[in-house]
Amino acid sequence: MNTTLLESVTTRANHLIDPGLAIWGWQITVYLFLGGMVAGILSLSALLELRHGKPSSPIFRTAPFVALGILSLGMGALFLDLEYPFHVWRFYTRFQLASPMSWGSWILVAVYPAAFVFGLGSLDDSGRSFVRSWVPKNLEGLYDRVEKHAIERRREILTGVFFIGLGLGVYTGLLLGTMAARLQWNSALLGPLFLVSGLSTGAAFLLLTGLHEEERKRIVRWDVNAIGTELVLILLMLIGFGYGTESARFAASNFLGGPYTPVFWSLVVVLGLVVPLLMEAVEAKRHLPFTLVTPALVLVGGLALRAILLAAGQDSAFRLIP
Repeated sequence: MNTTLLESVTTRANHLIDPGLAIWGWQITVYLFLGGMVAGILSLSALLELRHGKPSSPIFRTAPFVALGILSLGMGALFLDLEYPFHVWRFYTRFQLASPMSWGSWILVAVYPAAFVFGLGSLDDSGRSFVRSWVPKNLEGLYDRVEKHAIERRREILTGVFFIGLGLGVYTGLLLGTMAARLQWNSALLGPLFLVSGLSTGAAFLLLTGLHEEERKRIVRWDVNAIGTELVLILLMLIGFGYGTESARFAASNFLGGPYTPVFWSLVVVLGLVVPLLMEAVEAKRHLPFTLVTPALVLVGGLALRAILLAAGQDSAFRLIP
């Protein structure tokens, strides 16, 4: 036998011997969190105008541009994580239908022009004049056509932005959920979970900016629905793991008595979901003054959810079943 062609396969995983198993750090956590929040900001802003007309709160005139700035910060964090950052252009040389990363790369490209056109239509005349003052002379004709399109085809743009935002939110979960080799991420519910979490954190960001009363009440109502849905999805994910194979039960054990149990249930479930849900319900029922603590807790919980799932997924691997 030619031993040079012998292949060895092992299921052994020891974090002291194989430190390279955990290679995604804070950069990916920041990217997933900010990407999900931007998805929520864009989708909820578009939905609010589609259903109730142009909002009056000042933040909605600049929300699309603010969202692009936040997304650019997330993209910067992702850029820092890349082993060969200057090869990022290779993502755009082809489109792989079965690759979540390929889908995500092109969705991110679509977000920028869609949000920019959305933002142009959201500005008043003085705001659009300010933007136009920064346009180079040789591009003024193109800018005028884009601006006209942003105003005249407003409803179609809002619909497109709404679905692009949903796509961005789902992608942040699918990026992890399709990696079956990581037991903690091997769930079809991860995409919907990250989507509703992104909608909730996007709503929380908008609530921190000081909305007018009627718009604040609508955003709070949507946030309550998103938080409730998120709690149900977390419960279903844990039930699915608990009643699955031995490997799936191993994944569930991380949050049901394992090393991530205290931080997951305290930061994500209690402080990030249950407490804000109860606070928003009590505020609505008793007509109490709005407090910034509630959306701040939602943001903390959304960040913790991604950080904990990212860490737990990299600590999990296929086990050798006897």
